[in-house]
Order: sequence, then structure tokens, then C-alpha cells
Amino acid sequence: MAAVFLVTLYEYSPLFYISVVFLCFVVTAAMVLGWFGFDVPVILRSSDETESLLPTPEKQMVQMTNPFILEMGPGPASVADGVSLRPCCLEPCILSCFWGCEVSALQAALKAHQHHPLSTPQCLQEALQLRYQHCHSFHIGSKDREERRTQIPADQGIADFGPLPRERYPLVAVLTLAELEARDTYNIVASLTVIHVPDDKYSLSARVLFQYLLNSQGNMFELKPLFMSADSGGVSEPPDSEQKSQPSEPNEACRVEPSPVAEEAWRGRDCVVCQNAAVNKVLLPCRHACVCDSCVSHFQHCPMCRAFVQESFTLTQGPAAEQ
Repeated sequence: MAAVFLVTLYEYSPLFYISVVFLCFVVTAAMVLGWFGFDVPVILRSSDETESLLPTPEKQMVQMTNPFILEMGPGPASVADGVSLRPCCLEPCILSCFWGCEVSALQAALKAHQHHPLSTPQCLQEALQLRYQHCHSFHIGSKDREERRTQIPADQGIADFGPLPRERYPLVAVLTLAELEARDTYNIVASLTVIHVPDDKYSLSARVLFQYLLNSQGNMFELKPLFMSADSGGVSEPPDSEQKSQPSEPNEACRVEPSPVAEEAWRGRDCVVCQNAAVNKVLLPCRHACVCDSCVSHFQHCPMCRAFVQESFTLTQGPAAEQ
């Protein structure tokens, strides 16, 4: 009966004929566009086409043990009152605070690092050529978790670092290993943190602008957070966890790769796709950590931000930091 109805509708209804032809045209056009690489709706893709997607290439990473971590303390921060810093090191180290360091001097020091690694405070001072306004140093023990307060002496009369754009960084904090034996043990020899401190002419709240790890081969690594599928609460990398990063070119201080987040920030998180396996893949360049190793090969776009996925690397669980 249904067949008779369809035949009758086909014979006496041109609209039905036009609809069938239009539907065939849409499906054919979608297949042609998909063949030439254009993005088409998922509902128009065949299952064979979805399964034939090339897997996301795996980025080769370099594993290094980072003996340093430096965080800002919760107290008030200003040029007049100073800044609280909370270092955490696996070995005895020296915290050097350079106030009012010239931007050009720091860039020149980072370029010089590729030829002469900045493994001691004396090497860094020589590379900066004393182009800073005040230097303050602290000795930090391996189990020392106390905050250190650094500030410019009041008798210097420094209330700001000039108008924008500035030629000086408010504060550059550098952690270096204090013992010679430790420098031979760890490939990473220094941690450099540039911090903005509010003053009379620029009241933006205190914050870390960027952080670099310097290794003994003259390479630099920038520490960057990964974006999680839920709020990670700003958890930082524990000092003895393994950094995974690709060396940046020595003459370009801004070309760096992201490092893994703390184990506590992602351990136990479920993949946003299958909701079954744990998250253990980071997508690049968007740096979203949201999928497992089984699901990553089925996507050309990030499930979180829809950015095109160029590469990925694996998160591996490292030893937890000693508290």
C-alpha cells in the first residue's frame, strides 16, 4: 500500500521529484567537498571517512628534571613595600633578585647563555653588566619553604620604573644551584622569573610575566600552563617533576614549547570524549589537555576550542613533590 502511494505521489507531484533530485545533489556536493579537504557537517560524513583520518603526529619531547620552583607570596606587592617570594628547591640554591633590570640587558644575557651558561649569580651579574638598580640575594636550603621578602632600599628613592613602554623590568628573580656537585647532577642550572610589580605610574597588579628554565647546553625552556577540561586552580609544576619540552632556539627567547602541568592537576580526569579513560594527551598549539591516547587519533580539531590540531604529546606521571 505504501509503495502504491509513493508511486502515485511520484507521478502526480513534481515537488516530490524536485526534492529527491535536490537531496541527491546535496549529498553528492558534500562528498566532493569532503574529498577535496573542505570541512563538511559530521552528519554527512561516512563512517569510513571518519575512520580514515590520519592520526595526530606525536611530538618528540625532551625529559628533564627541574630542581626549581618559584611562586609569588599572597601578601601585598609594590615597589615601595617589596614582594614576597616562595622558592622551593630540591638542592641548596641561591635566589637573586634584580630590581629595575634593563630589558635589553636581560635579552643580551639570555643570548650570551648559549655560549656561556648562566649557572651562577656571578655569571648572571657579569652578563647583565650591572645594568640594574638593586640586587638582593638569599640562600635557600633544600627543605626551606619559607617566604622571602625582597624590596628596594628606601634610601635609593625609586618609586617607579618610568613611563610606558618601559625599558626596565620591575623584578627579575633567578634561582641557581649553590653547590658545584648539584650543577653536575642536574641539566637545568637556573630558573629565571620576570615579575611585574605595581608602582606609582603603573598600578597593574603584581604577576609573573614569564618564566624560563636555563640548561647547561645553552638552551631555554619557557614554563607555560596547560588548559584543562575543568578549572585546575592554577596548580604549578612541582619542582621534581619531569619537564617535557623542546629546546627553543637560543637566539629567540620567545620560541618555546609548553611544559606539563602538575600531576595533581590532571590525575584522575576523564577524557571529555569517551568519559572512560584518563586524560593523558596534550593538543598543540592550543595546549588543551582533554583527551586520552585512544581518542586523540579520531580528531582533527580540538574538542574544547575547535582549533586545528597540529601535534600532541603525552602526559606521564612523575614523582610527587616533597611537601
